Amino acid sequence: MCFDLKMAASVVRTATALRTSASRPIAFVRKIPWTAASSELREHFAQFGHVRKCTVPFDRETGFHRGMGWIQFSSEEELQNALQQDSHVVDGVKLHVHAQRPKVLQGDQTSDEDF
Repeated sequence: MCFDLKMAASVVRTATALRTSASRPIAFVRKIPWTAASSELREHFAQFGHVRKCTVPFDRETGFHRGMGWIQFSSEEELQNALQQDSHVVDGVKLHVHAQRPKVLQGDQTSDEDF
């Protein structure tokens, strides 16, 4: 009986994670120049709508960011506005901007809430 409850809880978590990640308006950004800070990215993408979150992961060993990041907008429309822009240039470098694809979960995996 306990196994059935654990299995049911796992299924609910997985379905919720899929629904949450699929509905988030997130852009994945590559080719971020090492000279650019997350504040510059936030400022650049704010022209397309409200930026809820800007995440640029850093490498602990080098102290520099990894050249990629995520921009979460408040709505799907704002994300689409950003994606329709022909080019995004920050610090003289053309960024590669794509819609974040939802994670495909298998088995007992769950999605984390952070990017």
